[in-house]
Amino acid sequence: MRGSVAGLGTPYPIGGLMPAVYQEDEFTMRWTGGLDDVLAPVISALDCLGAYVDPLLAPADFLPWLAGWFGTVLDENWPPGRQREAIARSVELYRQRGTVAGLRALLELATGGEVEIVDSGGTSWSPLPGTELPGEDAPRVAVRVTVSDPAQVDVAALDELLTTVKPAHVIHKLEVTGP
Repeated sequence: MRGSVAGLGTPYPIGGLMPAVYQEDEFTMRWTGGLDDVLAPVISALDCLGAYVDPLLAPADFLPWLAGWFGTVLDENWPPGRQREAIARSVELYRQRGTVAGLRALLELATGGEVEIVDSGGTSWSPLPGTELPGEDAPRVAVRVTVSDPAQVDVAALDELLTTVKPAHVIHKLEVTGP
């Protein structure tokens, strides 16, 4: 039967909800049984809705849709475990967006490696006017990613990711190395 899942029963058979006079009618019970077969997947999905919105439990084919809820773009080449982690950490990563800590967390998630970042900026305070400003004049960031096998990292894709998440006016240099 179209729309039904073989062997999937319903916890709420429609026939059992009918008045007794209809429960005695064979045609009515067969007809409502057919509706039960069609509605069982819907009821099952609604009963399991919590699992669909949990990135650690959702079906793998549901992950891109779930990621869209958080504005997270998943790399289809990532293993499902890394995609699940990206969705689960998306709010945390969004909060840190544009910071060195956020950039490090995202790149570590994307590569599974260790990320070192050196940036030219700085912050300071002074009670005296005219104090020298911290950092360098040119905003830049140098990123070194250390992974077990550098050949497994798509450097062009990682550079593109870095370009999209760092502040637009900051120039960058990316290096991927082994241990």
